[in-house]
Amino acid sequence: MLAIGLMSGTSLDGIDAALVKINGYGTETAVQLLEMITLPIGEELKERIKTASDPVESNVPLICQLNTELGYQFLKACQILCQKAGIEEKSIDFVASHGQTIWHSPDSDPAKNSTLQIGEPSIIAYGLQTKVVADFRVMDMAADGQGAPLVPYTDYLLYQSDTKNRLLQNIGGIGNVTVLPKSGSLNELYAFDTGPGNMIIDELMVQLFGQPYDAFGETARAGAIIPTLQKELRTHFYLSQQPPKSTGRELFGKHFVQQLLTKYPEAAPEDLVRTLTDFTAFSIADSYQRFIFPQLGTNDLEVILSGGGAHNHLLIELIKGYLPESVAVGTQDDIGGSNDAKEAVAFAILGNETLHSRVNNAPAATGAAQGVILGKIIPNPWEAKM
Repeated sequence: MLAIGLMSGTSLDGIDAALVKINGYGTETAVQLLEMITLPIGEELKERIKTASDPVESNVPLICQLNTELGYQFLKACQILCQKAGIEEKSIDFVASHGQTIWHSPDSDPAKNSTLQIGEPSIIAYGLQTKVVADFRVMDMAADGQGAPLVPYTDYLLYQSDTKNRLLQNIGGIGNVTVLPKSGSLNELYAFDTGPGNMIIDELMVQLFGQPYDAFGETARAGAIIPTLQKELRTHFYLSQQPPKSTGRELFGKHFVQQLLTKYPEAAPEDLVRTLTDFTAFSIADSYQRFIFPQLGTNDLEVILSGGGAHNHLLIELIKGYLPESVAVGTQDDIGGSNDAKEAVAFAILGNETLHSRVNNAPAATGAAQGVILGKIIPNPWEAKM
């Protein structure tokens, strides 16, 4: 089958659209990445998404409008992808769309355990004349899970090894890791959000330099660590919180950065970027030291990085520096994958599993009471029978 996976993460750097060919399902899944594009999110739209995600500034009409507007943006990404790949839109068997997270609030109280992704999938289904699978997170939450992370299931299908322990570390707006013990089963994997990824660095770059991100980590490289801020950040409560756990913009978003800027008004901008880049690297390595190395050790262990953070050369250097020399660190690109397409491909696989009525969450990662079928299916409206 030909499928498109869509992903727009908390970093808001763009809509990733991946065209894949999928055969089989479950452990027999074979997937080939045919083409990939990123549709940039304009600054004006990005700011409105941030406003919609802010509990103080948000409002219902804005969220409702963005749901429609982002639906058309996701459709546009699909259309551009098909054009680039040279295929007809009607040849797409299905689209799997993660949507854009506006709020994610895992809670032990089922009535408060909530998440919201927008980007109306019906617009995609009608415009592309195909079925769409969307809204993946809420079923896991209905089963008392955190609704995240969801990619570990596909990590298991694609990257499980009989000879190496593997840590699949994505660095998007938020950092998240999937732990795959060698020769382990699906029930033996575990995963969690390690803490901030690019989100806090990007927000600093916007506020201090008017730039969307720190290209290759060059701004941070020009700065120096602020010791008092470094010490303060390393005591953040999220670092010691036991998995399963997940986080997002509600904890490490705009308000987090604004509080630091208010507290350190005299700090050099480059020093702030350097210190927060260090915090992202430290939070990743610290998570391994606390929650992974005690079980797996550090021998025969491989870390595979992906996401926008995998392009930040300084960030990668810092992560390597915080890890034992015995731990191999590489990227998706190093093993023939794609740093940028990984999550979009993952949701295409999750959509394929949904369409085959397969369990596609990983309770060991999300904390769900049981395995469930994720997502909602929007039928192809052009196949309606009168």
